[in-house]
Amino acid sequence: MGINSIISLLGGLGLFLFGMKYMGEGLELAAGPKMKDLLEKLTRNRFMGFLLGALVTVVIQSSSATTVMVMGFINAEIMDLAQATGVIFGANIGTTITSVLIALDVSGIAPVCICLGAVMLLYAKRKRNRYIGQVILGFGLLFQGLHTMSSAMSPLKDFAPFQDFIMNAKNPLLGFAVGVILCAVIQSSSAAVGVLQALAMQGLMPLYFASFIICGINVGSSTPPLLSALNAKNNAKRAAIIYLIFNIVGAVLFIPISMFTPLTSLIETYIPSGVFQISVYHILFKVVTGVILLPLVNLVVKWTYMIVPKQAHESAFRLEYIDPNMMVGSPAVIALQVGKEVERMANLVKDNLIKASEGLLAHDMSEANHIREGEQVIDYLASEITGYLTKINSLELPASVSQYMGCAFHVINDLEQIGDHAIKLMEQNEKCVEAGLNYSDAAKEELQEIYLMDVELLDGTMRLFRERHITPEGWLQLRKKERKIIKKASKAQTNHMDRLKKKECSFDQGLTFVEALNSYLRIVNHTVNIEEACGSDVLVGLVKPDQD
Repeated sequence: MGINSIISLLGGLGLFLFGMKYMGEGLELAAGPKMKDLLEKLTRNRFMGFLLGALVTVVIQSSSATTVMVMGFINAEIMDLAQATGVIFGANIGTTITSVLIALDVSGIAPVCICLGAVMLLYAKRKRNRYIGQVILGFGLLFQGLHTMSSAMSPLKDFAPFQDFIMNAKNPLLGFAVGVILCAVIQSSSAAVGVLQALAMQGLMPLYFASFIICGINVGSSTPPLLSALNAKNNAKRAAIIYLIFNIVGAVLFIPISMFTPLTSLIETYIPSGVFQISVYHILFKVVTGVILLPLVNLVVKWTYMIVPKQAHESAFRLEYIDPNMMVGSPAVIALQVGKEVERMANLVKDNLIKASEGLLAHDMSEANHIREGEQVIDYLASEITGYLTKINSLELPASVSQYMGCAFHVINDLEQIGDHAIKLMEQNEKCVEAGLNYSDAAKEELQEIYLMDVELLDGTMRLFRERHITPEGWLQLRKKERKIIKKASKAQTNHMDRLKKKECSFDQGLTFVEALNSYLRIVNHTVNIEEACGSDVLVGLVKPDQD
């Protein structure tokens, strides 16, 4: 096997890997949001999650991509680790579809697929058709790469040392080690199995030795998730460990089966094609392991907690739903995590607003330290989420998700400003307490009514952000609330002037009262900003796939 064959082999492998990745990305762009919705809604049952994990991986052609998507759902608290385990098990089975496609050997139509896919990708007007073109192009490149690899390996048929080694190789540990190293280098179990199938096309891979290599490949496929989870959150680490446990259990089960039972001989007897033999063994490995482990999901989850123990309550100065170390995954899941983190920030802002307002009305400073601590967390979250959004916006995102990130920028900024006004209310209360000033009952009633309306309006605007859709009636209702608050505040100022004239309150009392009213009005302005950022087609675009 000369240098030209080696270069052709490497080129074919590169084409195979690129085609598989490109096809998977196209499928995810075309069907990703629907797959996300399916996973989000239907994974409460572990068996349904198992089937959906397989289905989604068949569609996007990557078990690691499905696992990353699942990690996003775990971080966003849409599913727990037990539910995610079923999906990860299913993803392991779904990834075998690539070996079936290779076994069917449709490389003869690869040039046609490349041509058709390129034309659709370059000239189609609708995005959905361009995504389909990307899928077809990736499919063609995958099989063109496989054909190139197979042709490059054909000289090995006449290379006696290689033939002697491969035909006499019986050592299970050697085969397992070869598989682990092969997959760790290539970073794709589908591609590694594809290399074995390319050898089998030339009659250079007996199933007995290939069975041990497949066991090693499956264990080696855990390398990418484990590496990506090294600095990730604990649940992401546990999800990667679940992926590893699945394949280790499969290897422990199938290595002895291959050694001490006639399994490989039976497959060779009933399936004459070497390429199909490898595919069938790979499928058996995944399916049997999945069927055995699925009833033991809770036990597998317990193992992960033994390996990555539960920690004591962590500091509030952290991102609960976003994992900054996981910068890859479904754009829809990334948007979901950002949304949950922004909602968390909004809840902290609302909590501070309520505490500051109640303290102002009750002439009480007991919550002052809690309010200041809450403001520090709000400022931290604003900085961290904004930094994450900046990084995310450097990636290629669908237009709807990119617009949503822009909306989140505005929401974060206005929430931070509302938090600042809660601090100002606390400071007004501090002045009153230090000076021994207290509001009249009428002033307290006016402030309480306006502050409660502010809180209600904030809830409504954040519901708009969360639900990503608003009806014309809902929009009109929010606007009416805004005008009602402004009218109430104007009336309160008029009443305040009357009280001053009647000397029912002092100038200093009146000054803090007016400052408090101004803060509540400024809060209304910021909720209007949030509504304007969220009420456009930006959020509706996340619900419906965008089209040109």
